[in-house]
Amino acid sequence: MNKLLMPYHKGALQLKNHLVMAPMTRSRAIDNLPNQLMADYYTQRSGAGLIITEGTAPSPDALGYSRIPGIFSNEQTEAWKAITTAVHTAGSKIFVQLMHTGRIGHPANLPAGARLVGPSTIKAAGDIWTDTLGKQTYPEPEMLTSDAIATVIEEFVHAARNAMEAGFDGVELHGANGYLVEQFLNPHVNNRTDEWGGNITNRTRLAIRIVQEIAAAIGADKVGVRFSPYSTLGDLPAYDEQEVHDTYALLAKEMNNANIAYLHIGMSAIIPQKTFDAIRGGFKGTIILCNGLTPETAEQALHAGFADLVAFGRAFLANPDLEKRIAANAPLHQPDYNTLYTPGPVGYTDYLSL
Repeated sequence: MNKLLMPYHKGALQLKNHLVMAPMTRSRAIDNLPNQLMADYYTQRSGAGLIITEGTAPSPDALGYSRIPGIFSNEQTEAWKAITTAVHTAGSKIFVQLMHTGRIGHPANLPAGARLVGPSTIKAAGDIWTDTLGKQTYPEPEMLTSDAIATVIEEFVHAARNAMEAGFDGVELHGANGYLVEQFLNPHVNNRTDEWGGNITNRTRLAIRIVQEIAAAIGADKVGVRFSPYSTLGDLPAYDEQEVHDTYALLAKEMNNANIAYLHIGMSAIIPQKTFDAIRGGFKGTIILCNGLTPETAEQALHAGFADLVAFGRAFLANPDLEKRIAANAPLHQPDYNTLYTPGPVGYTDYLSL
């Protein structure tokens, strides 16, 4: 039997298999509220041992994209309960990914009174979709003050508490894909001269502080973090390779000190082996490996020493019964890229099962 399909037991992660459904923005949360269509979508994919939800905003300022869910209001928290209940009934665990988009956003996507914020006033190149104005170029963000950073941390903690109220098994901090936490890590986007910018210790401070505060609030065994070393998503300029390596080596050790449940690593071809080794050497908890895996390469990864669990995004999107297809060695559907972010069931809950 494939290791992929065997149970995984480590600490609080008591999972029916080694398969993780990766977080994927799907933009079906009308008015930023979870709904029945989303419940159907996650329930269909509950063959995964662990589901990590799409990026979910911990505050109004974090809602940079159209139709992404939040978990900062009572109404949102209540709405998530139908999803967590359905997934648990199907025998899976579910973590909510807390995502603050930072400078990646547009005021047209934000509710009244919310602000587009970042570590600095450096705006991202490119444009973003808005439902009301179509494509818009990224505007200049407002630089977070020290007091505002403290508020951001409190908002993450409040969202984590809401996640527990909503029935989630834990939360994953999104520290990747060019969003707020990773914006602070990057010296070309974070040009601050205070305690939140400059050297590696200061630039990693926000990620570490958020994790520590969430862990204190809900328990370290209910916390995961996603990182993507060397990533340039979200118009993050590449920086010195040794400095990137040192950044993630430090973060791995700090996450280990915080005793959190897992690290979720989005891999790319440019991550050198020494950085994988430093992360694995520094972090003793569960490591999830994600990005571009097939069932075959995922199985190999589980035997190679770095990854404890493997995550699939597009494969789970287009194959709601992925675990059954792996077991039967059946062919996998490819996703329809034209319907990734459109409202409604098409390209969302209408993919066929065996």
